[in-house]
Amino acid sequence: MRGECKKLSLVFVAVLVLLLNVENGVLAQPQVPCYFIFGDSLVDNGNNNNLNSLAKANYLPYGIDFPRGPTGRFSNGKTTVDVITEELGFDRYIPPYSRVRGQDILRGVNYASAAAGIREETGRQLGQRISFSGQVRNYINTVRAIVNILGDENAAADYLSQCIFSVGLGSNDYLNNYFMPLIYQTSRQYTPEQYAQVLIQQYAEQIRIMYNYGARKLVLLGVGQIGCSPNALAQNSPDGRTCVARINNANQLFNNQLKALVDTLNNQFTDARFIYIDAYGIFQDILNSPSSYGFTVVNVGCCGVGRNNGQITCLPLQTPCRNRNQYLFWDAFHPTEAGNTIVGRRAYRAQKSSDAYPIDISRLAQL
Repeated sequence: MRGECKKLSLVFVAVLVLLLNVENGVLAQPQVPCYFIFGDSLVDNGNNNNLNSLAKANYLPYGIDFPRGPTGRFSNGKTTVDVITEELGFDRYIPPYSRVRGQDILRGVNYASAAAGIREETGRQLGQRISFSGQVRNYINTVRAIVNILGDENAAADYLSQCIFSVGLGSNDYLNNYFMPLIYQTSRQYTPEQYAQVLIQQYAEQIRIMYNYGARKLVLLGVGQIGCSPNALAQNSPDGRTCVARINNANQLFNNQLKALVDTLNNQFTDARFIYIDAYGIFQDILNSPSSYGFTVVNVGCCGVGRNNGQITCLPLQTPCRNRNQYLFWDAFHPTEAGNTIVGRRAYRAQKSSDAYPIDISRLAQL
């Protein structure tokens, strides 16, 4: 009897999601029923808009190429997860936690917050933000709401086990913590090797909580080449072109341990699947051969102030570059839609074996 009730609950939710799509004029059949997103400004789509924070992007020219204009996305257009959402077959982008209501949570939720990090103190000089642990707490609230919608925990667990979860955090733990020694102590407390280890330990704690609350298909995105951002080049590169090795080397220490964590988690939780996306390597390919990806400028922000347009980020109503598809970076820190599209598509369907480990998102969705 209990099994029959569970089957009926799943049929109910499948019909409900179908009706929600029909109501919006599109009969969409995404490869997974829902997509949950955890991260920072690279994927924030509005959660910081109403926070007391300097880390906001709800003004022009941000969103200049996005259909709905400025939404809080830190780009001229789509973010990496927007591209992944499209590749997964969703007819609409995943809504931010700050705005999602009612049964829309069944499609997934974006919990990402600009300036957020794995560590609680990361980004504090920028004001309010929702750390990784805060995002996980918000996810737990969502799970409770899904249980209420579906009627019982077993039905909710079965539903969530089909969803994709992506986590992209760690950049700010370097950018707005470790490499900001006048504000933070971490670079004096830890060597780069020790710091990467501490970050991964804290990261793994949150991943295990997500698992305990139903996450079974998890995408762990590595940190990109922060040492090649216009901001890093403006501050630390003598010629404004050569990437900052000490920053990138630290990022790679984190990435190597994150990839190793994927193996650990896959061995520990045999009813789940964890994958790693090598964003660092994908960026390296672009930097090695920009023209083959359509880029003519990879060291200067399309919108910003100062050296490399990277000393001050894009200001309200500032006039950005016109040839935005030829720029890898939109502002001092974040890629353009063109850059995000390459990373998102290669995360979904790997072009090189190193792009995703052990499988890519397209194969994870099919499991």
